[in-house]
Amino acid sequence: MDLTYVYFADPGEEPLTRADLPFCANLISVPKPGAYTHRQLLQGAAGKWPLPILNYTSPAMDAAVAGAVAASGCDLIHADSIHMVRYARAASRASVAPVVYNWHNIESEAMQRFAATVESPFKRYYASQTARKLEALEREILPEALGHVVCSSRESTEVRRWSPEARVHVAENGVDTGHFRTAGVPAPVPEPRLIFVGSMDYFPNIDAVRNFTATIWPVLRQHLPQLTLTIVGARPTPEVQALAEVAGITVTGTVPDVRPFYANALAAIVPLRTGGGTRLKILEAMAAGTPVISTELGAEGLAVDSGKHILLAAADSAPSWLHHIESLLRSPDRAAQLTMVARQLVETRYDWSLIGARLANQYSAWLDESK
Repeated sequence: MDLTYVYFADPGEEPLTRADLPFCANLISVPKPGAYTHRQLLQGAAGKWPLPILNYTSPAMDAAVAGAVAASGCDLIHADSIHMVRYARAASRASVAPVVYNWHNIESEAMQRFAATVESPFKRYYASQTARKLEALEREILPEALGHVVCSSRESTEVRRWSPEARVHVAENGVDTGHFRTAGVPAPVPEPRLIFVGSMDYFPNIDAVRNFTATIWPVLRQHLPQLTLTIVGARPTPEVQALAEVAGITVTGTVPDVRPFYANALAAIVPLRTGGGTRLKILEAMAAGTPVISTELGAEGLAVDSGKHILLAAADSAPSWLHHIESLLRSPDRAAQLTMVARQLVETRYDWSLIGARLANQYSAWLDESK
């Protein structure tokens, strides 16, 4: 079976080739449309479609999807998130092929969490209304699609409450454990350096580093003046870039390879307060052999135990962060035990090869059921 991949490309991004994705027979690139325009904001407030869907509305994508279906037809349509719902429905009508949706998050839940943390009353109201519209759309697609792929058992339970008959498969987020195992030989005594990894134009990451540096970092530096923090991630916004002016903090922007930053770090931190899904950054750090300190929300959906695979701290509790960091500094043996057990977990449960094989089998079973 051939795979055609139709995707949005960021401005200035080189189109993907078969060398990048050798398993794809065809790759069709469409320029990513502008987002959060005044028109989109008004339509998101007054119309049926929530703003996250409008942000991905593009006549060029309409044409690309229609052309791909006309050229070769399709047996199955994989929509990578609810944002692609309009294209998935159009392709399904044209080809009479079933649709599977990939849920990176329960988007309505993530939006409601955003509404709970944003300071602006207007943004809070708009986000709450957007969450309501997203939930209505999520409830629509659950029974109409062939199947749905979610990131965790918790999310599976949540969406099944809305549609008990929906086909839902848990494909946990994963990691190329072999790739990150070659991060380098960790130093016998890691540097007193924390690392945060993530796309730095993504609100939950921005909120996390801003809150951490404002409420937790001053206390940590008071007790551990040698401690540093490196924020690694593409497209840092001006407010993230400004954090480089804080003593002890470095903001790298885009880097060619994150593995060297993991190699000799004391810990990877995940101080998230909002968002949804499961965090690749945690699995990457574990595969690289770096201890992880996270909030409960940051570790949500992962089969990790506090003190065994990961250390959990409250987002706004400086003493809890200080306690964990000091314990890693005092006891390298404890840090080594933590990372060994965590790496065993990702190798036996979260490696992409295992997850991919299970997902392929599930797609085949769903297609057989639908015949």
